[in-house]
Amino acid sequence: MELIFIAIAILGSIGLVSAVVLFVASKKFAVFEDERIGRVAEVLPQANCGGCGYPGCSAFAEACVKASNNGSLGGNRCPVGGQDVMDQVSNILGLATVKSVPQVAVVRCNGTCENRPRLLEFDGIRSCRVQHMTGMGETGCTYGCLGCGDCENACQFDAIHVNPVTGIAEVDEDKCTACGACSKACPRKIIEIRPKGPKGRRMLVLCNNKDKGAVANKYCKASCIGCGKCVKVCEFDAILLNNNLAYIQADKCRLCRKCEEVCPKQAIHSINFPPRKPKTALEAVEA
Repeated sequence: MELIFIAIAILGSIGLVSAVVLFVASKKFAVFEDERIGRVAEVLPQANCGGCGYPGCSAFAEACVKASNNGSLGGNRCPVGGQDVMDQVSNILGLATVKSVPQVAVVRCNGTCENRPRLLEFDGIRSCRVQHMTGMGETGCTYGCLGCGDCENACQFDAIHVNPVTGIAEVDEDKCTACGACSKACPRKIIEIRPKGPKGRRMLVLCNNKDKGAVANKYCKASCIGCGKCVKVCEFDAILLNNNLAYIQADKCRLCRKCEEVCPKQAIHSINFPPRKPKTALEAVEA
């Protein structure tokens, strides 16, 4: 009987000591979590797409709360939730609302089947990444859209699909949240997140080919040849010419469309603009 009491006493002592150790450890190593993190996380869309630059919505909420201690959101933005969600986040954190510029994914390639004929048929895994790693794909252009749909598979919002007729990925602007998943999935980096522009209007060079003009023109009829005519005609210094490729800076572009008029390869496109008015005979002669 005494052995039973001794065993109970020993076990009780061990339990008491363990409880004291755990209590002290919980106090010493306690991690304080700001209750605002949970409140911010509640208003986020919980898409966990990574478009904000953080691994998930919880990490984004924590980053917003941390940045708010310095009086701002630190440039943090939820592309999926958009302005409405960021307004709610600002209210929770007691910050002034900052208007963000709506953005959208754009595919900088116009190498359709008509403009960029197929030279061979890739008999392997239907993947842009695989084709990019093993060679030039099915055309002679080593910079254009491969059309296998890696971007389509990466998009959680059904906002991008490969057009079966043209073989080029196309973005549905109404569904696109500018999360950047498609851009990250594209091995050739032709998908860019850009400002939508006023009324959704913007100017784009739909080409990513950095080869010299003769080589680029050989494999795609719609490629930029780096002639520089667009640079010369732009009055706002909005166009850069780098590595034989023109690029329009959205923050400087005034949407005058002069660059589109002078491009000899029709590589510059105006998006969501109304149709041009037909020129009079005099204007045509002057042009």
